[in-house]
Amino acid sequence: MTQKILFICTQNRLRSPTAEQVFSTCEGLECDSAGLAPDAVVSLSTEQIVWADTIFVMEQSHRNKLSKKFKSHLKGKRVIVLGIPDDFEFMEEGLVRLLKVKVPQFLR
Repeated sequence: MTQKILFICTQNRLRSPTAEQVFSTCEGLECDSAGLAPDAVVSLSTEQIVWADTIFVMEQSHRNKLSKKFKSHLKGKRVIVLGIPDDFEFMEEGLVRLLKVKVPQFLR
């Protein structure tokens, strides 16, 4: 069975699209990404939350915003805070390494 995972950051420019790209080639995973800011490249939608089995946010502040804005859609959803600060460029080696250490433990 395919596990659907959603990565969320602020702008959907650096961290969440990197995570989506890193894990999109893994067998048994479907990946998507979005941002919480109004001007994000891809703004988070209710449909994405409903679709996802597991939601990864980069920072606690993202978890808080997610809970405020989409509370009624988060019932039964696993939301995991990765604790990855906004200090990286898209596909930066250090970011990819962090993601590969932190994410797999939460995958089936």
